[in-house]
Amino acid sequence: MALTPEDVVNKRFQPTKFREGYDQIEVDDFLDEIVTELRRLNKENDELRKRVADLQAGKGAAASTTASTEDVKVPAPVPAVKDGAAAEAQGANNTVAAANLASTQSAATASTAAAGGEQHRVTAESATGVLAMAQRLHDEYVSAGIEQRDKLLAEAKSKAEALVSDATAKSQKLVSDADAQSKKLVSDADSRSKKLVGDAEEKTRVTLTDLEQKKSVLENKIDQLRGFERDYRGRLKTFIEGQLRDLESKGSVETASTESAQR
Repeated sequence: MALTPEDVVNKRFQPTKFREGYDQIEVDDFLDEIVTELRRLNKENDELRKRVADLQAGKGAAASTTASTEDVKVPAPVPAVKDGAAAEAQGANNTVAAANLASTQSAATASTAAAGGEQHRVTAESATGVLAMAQRLHDEYVSAGIEQRDKLLAEAKSKAEALVSDATAKSQKLVSDADAQSKKLVSDADSRSKKLVGDAEEKTRVTLTDLEQKKSVLENKIDQLRGFERDYRGRLKTFIEGQLRDLESKGSVETASTESAQR
């Protein structure tokens, strides 16, 4: 399909998803299409210029062969070719053949071919301008894409540095808090341990004091019991001895009474 200036003006590229600008591949494909069309136009322009030069040369030769033009037969038309440039070139060949019949027709054909060559020259220049504009747009899009990429990279780097700095600060704070908490726990444990030891020592002292007091009381009771035992033993001994004396006294009296009765 032939590329027109309107195609370039109305061309719309698909925006990219992850960065601003247009899809570079799509832009490159469009530029390749422009380059292909420009090369075709340049080739067609060169062919037309060559045909114009041939027609102009044929015009001079036709003036010297006017008398014999009646015996010259017009060649049969060449079958049509595919593209417009080849068709115009074929028309130029037919015009050269017709120039051998009449110089006026040759001049008209040369004028027409020259106009066509001028038109294609203008078209080629327009295509060159379109290519330049497309290249400029491509450069602008690429530059904008690079600028946006650099901006995004800078923002990402800045954000990454901020995240790393924040993470480092949080890590240091966590370590500091953990160290302070560890010291506090150790201090609390030490204080509690000392308090428990102190309480145990105090309880032990109180218990020992109480035991000493109880021991003293028991020793006093033991001494009292021993004194009571001694006193009891003494009184019991005295009582028993008294009873024995009484028994001995009664025995002596009864013996005496018996002896008296026997007498």
